[in-house]
Amino acid sequence: MNDDQPYEFSTDPARIDAARVHELVARHTYWAKDRPREVMDAAIAGSRPYGVYRRATGEQVGFARIVTDGATFAWLADVIVDPELRGQGIGKLLVAGIVAELDQLGLRRTILATADAHGLYEQFGWTAVTEEYKWMERPGSAAGAPAATPTPHPGAAT
Repeated sequence: MNDDQPYEFSTDPARIDAARVHELVARHTYWAKDRPREVMDAAIAGSRPYGVYRRATGEQVGFARIVTDGATFAWLADVIVDPELRGQGIGKLLVAGIVAELDQLGLRRTILATADAHGLYEQFGWTAVTEEYKWMERPGSAAGAPAATPTPHPGAAT
């Protein structure tokens, strides 16, 4: 990477500014508006987080995370760039760095959902899901609510 560029991509989870990420995600996204900080912190801890930072100051200006088993499947989530800095290539830097890391894993599939950034992701090889796959979903409990205790499977050890 060029040291004269104003922004740098990082895979180092220790660099993630959790307070800044929470501010960006909770205030500037349509998918996680008002997400509680403790939920965002748990999401970061349970994922592979990535950041883009100002080289001069170290301020975090972009974030994304990957949820993966590390072998077959990944989901790209919570991609956000500081709204005041959009249009400067930060999103491309972020996604290019993530794709480079994921390519090393040899995954069969990486998915994402977007309402407005198809053009960005298409540049890196994402396409619409084909009719071959019939995706389903199961809505979870409201964000921040405690998870229900699973009912043991009959015959399971207790």
